[in-house]
Amino acid sequence: MRVLGVIPARGGSKGIPRKNLALLGGRPLLAHAAEAAAQSKRLTRVILSTDDAEIAAVGRSFNVEAPFMRPAELAKDDTPMLPVLQHAVRTLEQQGDRYDAVCLLQPTSPLRTGEAVDDCIRMLEESGADAVVTVCEVPHHYNPHWVYFGDPESGLRLSTGEAEPIGRRQALPPAYHREGSIYVTRRDVLIEQNSIYGSRLLGYVVDQQQSVNIDAPADLARAEMIVSHG
Repeated sequence: MRVLGVIPARGGSKGIPRKNLALLGGRPLLAHAAEAAAQSKRLTRVILSTDDAEIAAVGRSFNVEAPFMRPAELAKDDTPMLPVLQHAVRTLEQQGDRYDAVCLLQPTSPLRTGEAVDDCIRMLEESGADAVVTVCEVPHHYNPHWVYFGDPESGLRLSTGEAEPIGRRQALPPAYHREGSIYVTRRDVLIEQNSIYGSRLLGYVVDQQQSVNIDAPADLARAEMIVSHG
């Protein structure tokens, strides 16, 4: 299976200015994504998708290709990730370079490992699923069987639609939330079905304590603490 690694890193950011170049452990977040990609044995090629010349230069300094510049209309604050990945795939295909799957590695999730990347790719290949994403287990007190929606008119109702909650914690089925450090999607699902997830999605479970998604300064401080403690 030929798998394209894509590191998306636009220049703009609201929560942390120039977030993708913010330092973690003395290196930019972009470098941590590049390191995990370099550790992977299953990625065929790794590229950077950016609209920013400085970020492109930093990526190249960490041995990540920047074979094109992302159009400005795909680098806005509200730009979804799907068209960014589709643009990367289509641009490379126009150059005659086609892949079976795409692996998304966002710099804002800097604690992933190359081994986890390879495990996700292997899971996709062996299962026949449309996509694999990293997930964390939801604590039991946030399990959907114990979570209510509510409004003044109808009152509380269980998120599962059931009439009553499951009584015992031990009887709760495992529930997971999207962790976000690795997404691997088949090329045809991405392009033909217009989806990162497809209709059959599998989860690769990672440790909540070793997971961070950097959106605000507090997230960066937590990641720094984790990195400093090994």
